Amino acid sequence: MGLFGQAKQKDPKELVQEITRNLNKEGRGIDRQIRSIEREQDKVKRSLKDAAKKNQKDVCAVLAKEIVNSRKVVNRLHTSKAQMSSVSMQMKNQLSVLRVTGALQKSTEVMKSMQALVKIPELQTIMMEMSKEMMKAGIIEEMLEDTFESLDDQEELDEAAQEEVDKVLFEITAGALGEAPAAVDNELPTPAASVAVESDEEEEEVEDMQARLEALRS
Repeated sequence: MGLFGQAKQKDPKELVQEITRNLNKEGRGIDRQIRSIEREQDKVKRSLKDAAKKNQKDVCAVLAKEIVNSRKVVNRLHTSKAQMSSVSMQMKNQLSVLRVTGALQKSTEVMKSMQALVKIPELQTIMMEMSKEMMKAGIIEEMLEDTFESLDDQEELDEAAQEEVDKVLFEITAGALGEAPAAVDNELPTPAASVAVESDEEEEEVEDMQARLEALRS
């Protein structure tokens, strides 16, 4: 504590180094999260192939949507990591400025990146804390309240475009499904004309995979 009960302000160099370390740590966390989601994707792909062989169209459609959703999450995380790398580089530049001028400098690039990062649900808490420290140090200006609102794209993820689902079906089933928008509603090109009845065990397996993917996104 400083005089009159005020907290002692952090040394600018130490602050920059701390923020850089935290950014690197979060970047490694994003890498782990991406690998976890991709492992789940592989499991879902195998299940989708099995369901296609059993002529289970409804199961295939559900699993394809899960793959579309998880790919969107992975793309968002990759974008976030790129933005974090940009901020980390800018923070290192701040150390150079500090050595020359003795003070940290406002950065429009850091401001824009932080505005985007605080909207990512997986990163919001830590990014908000970093933003506050940057504001105190004069690196960025005070951000508006709506900047801190999360990107509410869960509805968009849940309502995956049928076109994207069809592409995944075509990709995973080697063209057996997904050739046309109505492909999922037609009979699969297999010798069996009747649609296999989904067992309780298979339904539970699909629900379990959805729950695991949802847990990874949260």
